Amino acid sequence: MAFARKVAIVTGAARGIGKAVAAKYAESGANVVLVDMDAETLAETGRQLREVGGSCITQVGDVANPGDITAFVETTVRTFGRLDILINNAGIGLWKSPFDVDVAEWDRVINVNLRGTFLASREAAKVMRTTGGGAIVNIASTRALMSEPNSEAYAATKGGIVALTHALALSLGEYRIRVNAISPGWIETGDYSQLRKVDHEQHPARRVGTPDDIARACLFLTHPDNDFITGENLVVDGGMTKKMIYEP
Repeated sequence: MAFARKVAIVTGAARGIGKAVAAKYAESGANVVLVDMDAETLAETGRQLREVGGSCITQVGDVANPGDITAFVETTVRTFGRLDILINNAGIGLWKSPFDVDVAEWDRVINVNLRGTFLASREAAKVMRTTGGGAIVNIASTRALMSEPNSEAYAATKGGIVALTHALALSLGEYRIRVNAISPGWIETGDYSQLRKVDHEQHPARRVGTPDDIARACLFLTHPDNDFITGENLVVDGGMTKKMIYEP
């Protein structure tokens, strides 16, 4: 029960990867603060976690809004008295030709994905440095390392998150705050049963990923026994970024 009585914030927690991460910490005994913009889905997720015995509260917030970040960190400390873990999972995508992306669209992706990650990390670290340290995990993407067309804003933010991670690891190390990133590959958040055989077999691991794969990686990186790991980007993609692909 390494996470018993620990306090964790998970952003983008209403569904998908964030929901799985929040559930895994709750199952492991942590007090969890679920943050998301979608108030209705967030409330339902919180209800589901409490129904199975999880200790959690919900906070509606947009990580592109600095005031919302300050609010959910303050609510966490007011409710639980401390903060040990932050999972920066909230993020949005933009799949659009670079010729058609307008400045407002570009800025929105940057502000949610990259600026939000930095500001949430900074606010969390202000608390962690007064209570003996903590652990931050930033959810990046394999698109920080490789791309498809028309993904410039998303790729730029995820690459920025990887760089931000090792910079923060150095800046916050003296306060015993560890900062790592996870770069998921194909993580299916919809109907897993609808995936095709070829979808699974293209992965060296022979299957498409699930949100629980990322949740387990978060627990690994934030476990107190793994306090020698900081500044790293853990790629969780079933081996796809190691696979050389040539046209036949």
